Amino acid sequence: MSEFPVPAAARVPVRKTYKLYLGGGFPRSESGRSYPVTSAEGEPLAHAALASRKDARDAVVAARRAFAPWAARTAYNRGQILYRVAEMMEGRRAQFVQETIDAEGLDTARAEEVVSAAVDRWVYYAGWTDKVTQVLGGTNPVSGPYDNRSVPEPTGVVAVLAPPKSPLLGLVSVIAPVIATGNTAVVVASEPHPLPAVTLAESLATSDLPGGVVNILTGRLAELAPPLASHADVNALDLAGAGERAAELEEAAATTLTRVLRPRPSTDWAAAPGLSRITPFLETKTVWHPVGI
Repeated sequence: MSEFPVPAAARVPVRKTYKLYLGGGFPRSESGRSYPVTSAEGEPLAHAALASRKDARDAVVAARRAFAPWAARTAYNRGQILYRVAEMMEGRRAQFVQETIDAEGLDTARAEEVVSAAVDRWVYYAGWTDKVTQVLGGTNPVSGPYDNRSVPEPTGVVAVLAPPKSPLLGLVSVIAPVIATGNTAVVVASEPHPLPAVTLAESLATSDLPGGVVNILTGRLAELAPPLASHADVNALDLAGAGERAAELEEAAATTLTRVLRPRPSTDWAAAPGLSRITPFLETKTVWHPVGI
């Protein structure tokens, strides 16, 4: 008797459930809602979790809880973990390529380039983790018997609005620089194309990244961005994907003195980023120490 009595053609495939990524786990939205996701050509692909304001608040709580231990890790160790994310993405390369084709309507060759750039972006920021202090910090010349040093430190919890039209490379380009220096992130994924973000979350969950360092929400920008912008426990806000809501969200962030990285009119996510997305989420601590006394 055959061990596989059901013909392959008659088998019902197991469809993937796309959930949120909060505190290292994959819950559904507390509201129980979901929304349909279509390809660039309008073909139905899946249903993604429709996160609520409560989910956004839970994500901030998870990010705050993870901040102190993540910031306390050595820069070298954070670099190792970011490099591990690149390894995990490389292992899922075919899935990322297909999701990029579906989301952006690219041909296979171009999608391969986008995925390669996204993987390489993790390696790029992994290399910066233990060099930022050397580049942005240093010893200051002072008049007096003091040793004066300035050292960059992470800001804290950063809310990130991912670019809607670059759901993988753009997403990686806004997450990696935030966490490379010890910050934690609450990310609102591309509203029309959230599937690459959920697959990225699965790579993060298997890459030694502690739970809560990155939290990914899928859903409506109009519903999730305002409570994050005005949240008193969010220290910084990246408006990369804010679009026409940027001014409104910046005003909301001002109520809690949250620092804001404004969106640029046109961003080439494939270009070498330098330190432009690292420095906005760092603070400088200057220490005076008496010497020769």
